[in-house]
Amino acid sequence: MPDLLLELFSEEIPARMQAKAADDLRRMVTDKLVAEGLVYEGAKAFATPRRLALTVHGIPARQPDLKTERRGPKVGAPDAAVQGFLKATGLKSLDEAKIQRDPKGDFYIGLIEKPGRDAIDVLAEILPVIIRTFPWPKSMRWGARSGKPGSLNWVRPLHAITATFGPETEEPDVVKFEVDGIESGQTTYGHRFLAPAPISVRRFEDYEAKLLAAKVVLDPERRKDAILTDAKQLAFAQGFELVEDQNLLDEVAGLVEWPVVLMGSFEPEFLKTPDEVIRATIRNNQKCFVVRDPKTGKLASKFILVANIEATDGGKTIIAGNERVIRARLSDAKFFYETDLKTKLEGRLPKFDQIVFHEKLGTQAERIKRIERLAAEIAPLVGADVAKATRAAHLAKADLLTEVVGEFPEVQGLMGKYYALAQGEDASVAAACEEHYKPQGPADRVPTDPVSVVVALADKMDTLVGFWAIDEKPTGSKDPYALRRAALGVIRIVLERRIKISLRNIVEKHFENSYRKKYLEVVDKIDDLMLFFEDRLKVQLKDQKARHDLVDAVLSAESLFKGHSLISIVDRIEALGRLLDSDDGKNLLAGTKRASNILAIEEKRDKREYDHEPDAALYSLAEEKALAKAIGEVKAEASAAVAKEDFAAAMSAMAKLRPPVDAFFDKVRVNDDDPKVRENRLKLLNEIRSATRAVADFSKIQD
Repeated sequence: MPDLLLELFSEEIPARMQAKAADDLRRMVTDKLVAEGLVYEGAKAFATPRRLALTVHGIPARQPDLKTERRGPKVGAPDAAVQGFLKATGLKSLDEAKIQRDPKGDFYIGLIEKPGRDAIDVLAEILPVIIRTFPWPKSMRWGARSGKPGSLNWVRPLHAITATFGPETEEPDVVKFEVDGIESGQTTYGHRFLAPAPISVRRFEDYEAKLLAAKVVLDPERRKDAILTDAKQLAFAQGFELVEDQNLLDEVAGLVEWPVVLMGSFEPEFLKTPDEVIRATIRNNQKCFVVRDPKTGKLASKFILVANIEATDGGKTIIAGNERVIRARLSDAKFFYETDLKTKLEGRLPKFDQIVFHEKLGTQAERIKRIERLAAEIAPLVGADVAKATRAAHLAKADLLTEVVGEFPEVQGLMGKYYALAQGEDASVAAACEEHYKPQGPADRVPTDPVSVVVALADKMDTLVGFWAIDEKPTGSKDPYALRRAALGVIRIVLERRIKISLRNIVEKHFENSYRKKYLEVVDKIDDLMLFFEDRLKVQLKDQKARHDLVDAVLSAESLFKGHSLISIVDRIEALGRLLDSDDGKNLLAGTKRASNILAIEEKRDKREYDHEPDAALYSLAEEKALAKAIGEVKAEASAAVAKEDFAAAMSAMAKLRPPVDAFFDKVRVNDDDPKVRENRLKLLNEIRSATRAVADFSKIQD
């Protein structure tokens, strides 16, 4: 079956856009092919700085013929309706139509036959549309045609289009079309400097091989592998090891078509600057990798760059140019760092009085005071030193006003730690300056030092409470203040550090202390924030493969609304899961659901609830008495265990209900002929439901 080769050759495509553009090209072309009845076998897209390429193999040479039936008017319908039907179906007369009978009468049916077209003609029709409607995040116009209506918008000037189609055993044909004066053909170009001459290509294998000979590695994964392998080997040969950086690797692979790895150096005196600042300087300004000494783990005064050319001097000029720029940038970074050290963190804080955090939430200085108060309240709850926690909260944001963080925002917090240590702050205070931002995502670790935990919780909780107070909550996919991330951060810290605190109590107190004067209607806001936390907890537990029905069952019995801790909720979910994995648990669930189903039916029929205590004097069977006794014992035992947060013991107590429940349903007829006995037995069923709700709402658990 024939294959398609498509290449869009242009000026340099920004590295950050290449991967998505390749995926968009593959998706748009293959979706159109399928829509046209051309089901293909496989497709793969590629991107280099100067081209997007696509190969689709196993495309049918021709569309299938289409036959469709069209229902027409009733037999005997007015002539106008009949003539409209004949025109729409292309039939010459009603003799060519079929008659179909259904309960509403006899109807004319027209068979419409649409012959398939050659696939190459379909491609010539759909490819120009795809090119003109390609979803670049940013695009431009160029040249003499740019002022004309309908001129092509593309990410960078488009120079050539290669489009061929044909089977492996034959010479492929050019898919002929034109876009903004650019005619499709089978000519492409190699490396801009090393092999700029035009290249005639036929199909993908030929295309890829000729590009490689012309110093273009088409596959971005091959470019990444080559860069990483050569960089590691070059570093190893000099006695160093590469500091790997996947994001930088992805970016650099999008900047070169023929990667050549080289090593440069800078003066050792710059190593007095923190490693993270050196790395940020070299990475951000020159897209270069750093290396470290494997013996010490510290950075070495070397860097690795990736050139896009095999220079005749072995790269000496390229290395010298990069060294010159990096030396200047490191000199700036060193100056910023040394300048920052001259001013203590606390001395920077007055500037926050002029910096607005949010127009409705005041200045950054006011926010810092709120975090300090909240940290002082949380510290005793997690066993942290109150004075250290308050001090850390006081200084945690100060590095935002430093020169280094102004230049490299990604090192915020980290520089706060360095500056705090340099001015003699306690190690826990310094650690909190860095760690209070954590975790910043699912792959990030949570703080470990108790003081860091306190400040991290206070920072995130103040953010959440503040934005809830002013009704700035996430909506749909929009979350401009990263409130979902803040809530998940709180949840992860509490769960992973096993902190038994009531989020509701903290939220209520913080509302009272910080927002009561401005925002009076806080009860609904607190409830809504607790619901938000519960939703985020469900997301977190889902990621941990917890059963959603068990989560719902436990949250129905023990929720954040009631002030329960996250730890007790999660522990109860895990204990419930272990109970339901046992035979006793499975049978108890079946019995409880049976009781709930009977109650639901009878309560609906009787238009009342059987939620009052049953009358022991009406028990006539041993199984009734045994069940009532077991329920009383289990309720007391389970409630005592839950109060101690011993959920394993609570579940064990619940399991004791299984035998009397089984016996009850085996021997007792609930809907007795005596109305009083029936009512009493329904009340006893409600006792089963009530007893199990001490640990979870069993009605929400799936069988």
